[in-house]
Amino acid sequence: MAGVIDVAVVDDDRMLLDGLRAWLGEAPGLRLTATADTVDALLAAEGPFGVVLLDLLLRDGSDPADNIRRVRATGARVLVISTVADRRRIVEAVMAGADGYLTKDHDLPALVRAVEEVAAGGTAHSPELAFAWAHDEGPARPRLSPKEIEILLAYASGLTLKATARRTGISPHTAKYYLDRVKDKYQQAGRPTFTKTDLAHRVREDGWAHEGA
Repeated sequence: MAGVIDVAVVDDDRMLLDGLRAWLGEAPGLRLTATADTVDALLAAEGPFGVVLLDLLLRDGSDPADNIRRVRATGARVLVISTVADRRRIVEAVMAGADGYLTKDHDLPALVRAVEEVAAGGTAHSPELAFAWAHDEGPARPRLSPKEIEILLAYASGLTLKATARRTGISPHTAKYYLDRVKDKYQQAGRPTFTKTDLAHRVREDGWAHEGA
């Protein structure tokens, strides 16, 4: 079926799994292809799965970040679903490679939108994720000045350096200076950033668009 997103779920709450089966069965464009109560069980199952809904805290005691990395290593995208809205856990999940974070109190349309966004290569920016990034003080998210954020958002949106300079009212030389500072700050945070594509990824990962809005 062309255009259908294959979805797998890893969660050890049987009632939630039953609910998701019913929900996803009613969602056009989504197809539930696997369910499991651990990441080990999912990896032992046959796909396909393009997007994995992964519960953050599983009863087998597995490490959430390691679970995310293992699922991402299969080529699947990961949307973390959880009852936990803790800022630190949200940031750690995204830093481990999660493509989005959604608490379990959202409705079906919100879940479908998040799955579609993640499947398309984007990041599902739920209110919880936006709030977590906006208040994150961890070393992996560099501190950028308002002007650096402005330049980053303009350039990462696809504008040329000259167009970025015009939009922000500065010279191309100054715009390049700000971009170099942004890249250097990411380098110091242990997250090498060299290209425009890298910068666009950082905008999505770190939720800068929400602060620049």
